[in-house]
Amino acid sequence: MASLVFSSSSVVNRSSPVGAGFLSSHSRFRLPSRKGIATCKLVEPLNYDNGKPCIPVINGQNFPGFLSLKQEADRKNDTRLRIFSGTANKTLSEEIACYMGLELGKIKIKRFADGEIYVQLQESVRGCDVYLVQPTCPPANENLMELLIMIDACRRASAKNITAVIPYFGYARADRKTQGRESIAAKLVANLITEAGANRVLACDLHSGQSMGYFDIPVDHVYGQPVILDYLASKTICSNDLVVVSPDVGGVARARAFAKKMSDAPLAIVDKRRHAHNVAEVMNLIGDVRGKVAVMVDDMIDTAGTITKGAQLLHQEGAREVYACCTHAVFSPPAIEHLSSGIFQEVIITNTIPVKEENYFPQLTVLSVANLLGETIWRVHDDCSGTFEPYSSLGID
Repeated sequence: MASLVFSSSSVVNRSSPVGAGFLSSHSRFRLPSRKGIATCKLVEPLNYDNGKPCIPVINGQNFPGFLSLKQEADRKNDTRLRIFSGTANKTLSEEIACYMGLELGKIKIKRFADGEIYVQLQESVRGCDVYLVQPTCPPANENLMELLIMIDACRRASAKNITAVIPYFGYARADRKTQGRESIAAKLVANLITEAGANRVLACDLHSGQSMGYFDIPVDHVYGQPVILDYLASKTICSNDLVVVSPDVGGVARARAFAKKMSDAPLAIVDKRRHAHNVAEVMNLIGDVRGKVAVMVDDMIDTAGTITKGAQLLHQEGAREVYACCTHAVFSPPAIEHLSSGIFQEVIITNTIPVKEENYFPQLTVLSVANLLGETIWRVHDDCSGTFEPYSSLGID
């Protein structure tokens, strides 16, 4: 199955033979003109020797089976839609604009000597439908404050609608009280975004579903799993050899939905006990993985302690290979040390959070969610339903 995923650094021809999780040919793409919808042009090949992640991709205009790009004339000439990018993930913002056949809006963002953030829009947004792309990834407080000031700038510039596109929503783990005298920071951050002037939020793979209820404005929840599933479909792995593994009990619903899309693959669960933040102990395994290819699925990898200990347990129980899949690669130290130790056949992530070049390692594969976010932005702007395959089976609307 041909697949479309964009990267500002490299793309890979899906038709190339698949080895140990890597494809061979690399190319760069150019941003298109405003006159049409994005078509990526492949140019001279690039060679990397530092373990730079591969990006499975497109051939011409062959989009993934679960998405089709509408090339309507009104989209080409739409002057009421504006996309602006913060500094947290400029590359992803450019990919979204490339997919949509638009250019990023001009914005000035700087920091004063004392660290204060200054934002000024460099073009008019009066009466426009504005989308601000800014994940609240590390440094979380800096990027969150930048997003709030961007929203305020658009509101004071008389934008008609302001949508905060948050590929990674920080503070989402603080979504409930697990012990006395704790804050629920996810609700606090939701209030801040609403009070700043946002009319809508577009988020990708929230840590828990109840976070949508913390906002008093509409929330469009986009799942990154379809991109990972499409990539795994290109692997020459027999469906009878697959088992999907949840690294903890809390991720069972996510892993079950993932397994259903993988030909109803069996499910296994790692029983984990968390003694403190970023400190977990693996107790036992529920399910059979002997002689199978185990695909561990989670929404994020932070220090990689949980998923690494789970992978060690899977190998002890006889798993043939272990793949790690997640949407958000937070990668706090010592995550890279854990993930590059050779225990994983491949670590598959998306680009909701930018990965520093020094954190690349041979087993790493980065997929782009730009097509999903770009298509969702079009549907929100056109007042269309967000329920389209594969979202409909995962509860998106």
